[in-house]
Amino acid sequence: MNIIIIGGGAAGFFAAIRLAERYPKASVMILERGKEVLQKVRISGGGRCNVTHACWLPKELVKFYPRGTKALLGPFHKFACGDTMDWFEKRGVQLKVEDDGRVFPVSDNSESIALCLLDSARIAGVKILTQKRVDQITKLENGSFEIRAGETFHCDALVIAAGSSPAIWALLENLGHKIIEPVPSLFTFNIKDIRIAELAGLSVPNAVVEVIGQKNLKTEGPLLITHWGMSGPGILKLSSWGARWMHEVDYAFKIRINWLSRNPEHIKEELQEIKIDWAKKQVSTNPTFDIPSRLWQRFCEAANIGPTEIWANLNKNQMNAFLQQLCFSEWQVKGKSTFKEEFVSAGGVDLDEVNFTRFESKIVPGLYLAGEILDIDALTGGFNFQAAWTGGWIIGESV
Repeated sequence: MNIIIIGGGAAGFFAAIRLAERYPKASVMILERGKEVLQKVRISGGGRCNVTHACWLPKELVKFYPRGTKALLGPFHKFACGDTMDWFEKRGVQLKVEDDGRVFPVSDNSESIALCLLDSARIAGVKILTQKRVDQITKLENGSFEIRAGETFHCDALVIAAGSSPAIWALLENLGHKIIEPVPSLFTFNIKDIRIAELAGLSVPNAVVEVIGQKNLKTEGPLLITHWGMSGPGILKLSSWGARWMHEVDYAFKIRINWLSRNPEHIKEELQEIKIDWAKKQVSTNPTFDIPSRLWQRFCEAANIGPTEIWANLNKNQMNAFLQQLCFSEWQVKGKSTFKEEFVSAGGVDLDEVNFTRFESKIVPGLYLAGEILDIDALTGGFNFQAAWTGGWIIGESV
């Protein structure tokens, strides 16, 4: 039996290794268009590789997938985060769970993961060919496949795990698959506003961010001010859930931020208490609520509170304006920026055309699909990798 995997990434390697282990006499081959395999594994997590996430229940895990929630529930019952950790640890890679649930190799070096995959593939007998750009895929009458990639290959089963690849999507369309238009799914917001000008690097531990006029687009998490606007988990989660709508409006919309992620009525009461307790203290030089001092000063300016004004002298309008800045401030988004090197897209093969008990195409028998070639994407935190490991594993068990 000949099995070819197109794509030398996480899903492709997982499928190839499992298939070669199950069928030691078969020819299992990876075709990678680049000069090297596992490039995304190497650069992920700032070079540390966020392998997966410490989320143990499938019904909770699927909540981190804006696209793929229903499709992945069954597969996660077969192979999920704990299985991924067990797989790597049995092969000598020590892993650690950080406070936020993200899982990394103890080495804090993505090469630990890449070398483990390469060694496992070598031991299993997987052949790896790089710089093989696939130009044509043909389903032959006898049920096998012909692949042209500079030279011609034939296989009995074909696995496509080529990531977000417009060229491969076009080939899949030729085979009869519907491709959902890919759009960016993980990005930061470009915001030009005097309140955050030259404050890059400042952050708050937790904020509630919502898109004004879109009641379903509301998230919570740490927020980071950047040179271009805003980032951090709170913003990235919002970008993922709102990816398609934000693309449709050309990334021009307004957001509202509660910088304290607390009930505004409670904050209003606390401000009144502070006004009494800190009556003679200057407002702008005495920040509270975990707001960075320079950001606090900008909120004071926006609320018409002078640099030497003391709490006792604040009038009702100033107090209301200050509460507005803390809990209801509005910001105009005009554009986006890619989140580091970890570009993720929403789009790909229509999920209705895939049998997720096997990750096999319903359109083309013998064709298997995993990873970002599918219309599946997740929030940041190791979830996209987990979808890839799961898809690759199940394909390895199913062919």
